[in-house]
Amino acid sequence: MKTHGKMMAGGFLLLALSAGLASFLTASPSEEQAHEDQSRERRRTVEVVPVQLRQLETSARLPGELLPYLAVDLYPKVAGFLDWIGIDRGDDVRQGQVLARLVAPELRAQRAEAEAKLRADQITLRHLRTAAETPGVIAVNDLEVAEKTVDASRARVVALKEIEDYLVIAAPFNGRVTERQAHPGALLTPGQGKPLFRIEQLDRLRLVVPVPEANAGEIAEGVEVSFTVSAYPGERFMGVVRRIARSVDAKTRTMPVELDVGNGKKRLAPGMFAEVEWPVRRPYTTLFVPRSAVVATTEQTFIIRIDPNGATEWVSIRRGEMMGNLQEVFGDLKPLDAVVVRGTDELRPGTRIDLRSAEAAPDF
Repeated sequence: MKTHGKMMAGGFLLLALSAGLASFLTASPSEEQAHEDQSRERRRTVEVVPVQLRQLETSARLPGELLPYLAVDLYPKVAGFLDWIGIDRGDDVRQGQVLARLVAPELRAQRAEAEAKLRADQITLRHLRTAAETPGVIAVNDLEVAEKTVDASRARVVALKEIEDYLVIAAPFNGRVTERQAHPGALLTPGQGKPLFRIEQLDRLRLVVPVPEANAGEIAEGVEVSFTVSAYPGERFMGVVRRIARSVDAKTRTMPVELDVGNGKKRLAPGMFAEVEWPVRRPYTTLFVPRSAVVATTEQTFIIRIDPNGATEWVSIRRGEMMGNLQEVFGDLKPLDAVVVRGTDELRPGTRIDLRSAEAAPDF
């Protein structure tokens, strides 16, 4: 009986093991399928776009300042009293036009004295030449001294005449009087604190633009550039690049560039600030990604690239210029690399993802 009972128990155990194995073999495919489904549920689906190779052509808004093309402060060259003044602030003047006259009594007296001495020296020379016609009467050396004395007197008269010419102040170029600091009767001296006049050329202006070092490499003369001023909202003016410093200011890291601006109607004025649409171009191609693809943290700036196995990797980049909705980037990237359109530091490196091409990625 005991032997029979053991045989029956063994039979039940074998039957149970067989049933369990059959059940395991039957259930394994569905469990694996469930595991794969769960894995898919944990994987994120993200939009990706390829890195593009393009030529940068955009513009940057830079500040600028309008200056007169020519400007001069006029000071008296000699001391004198302001006798007459014919212009005032706001008047237009022509080159060579007399603006003011000074009088200098002491200078006039010096010239009269020098002219009288010249006449006397000339008379003495004539007498000596007449006497020299008789041999042995006048030494040759005395005649030469008299001739040199006349030359010196004549030079002094000429010098005083030139100094007197400085009493007349004339316009050095066509322009407008923007400052006037004196009135008739005032005593003027050279090197005084304020100029007598300031004249500026206004029909042609200089627009000075401090171009950042990063944009200074491709500046070219002759390029037309547009700008606006607050005095005429919505209106655009044009200037032409003419003078490039080719030297970067160590303090501001900018390069001064001058544009010529026609101002025949004199609507623009020196001292106005301008907002310049500065062209930014490169003669070679660079890499671009959507602006939203760039992630900036306190530690690094990067984009998220998808490797051949479908996993994410962070690629450190340096940002260049913006071109519309695209960001110029420099780093360990190649054209057509797949990058995540909307980068985030929550998408950690090594994350396996499902890819979806962005159907309407801006400018791609």
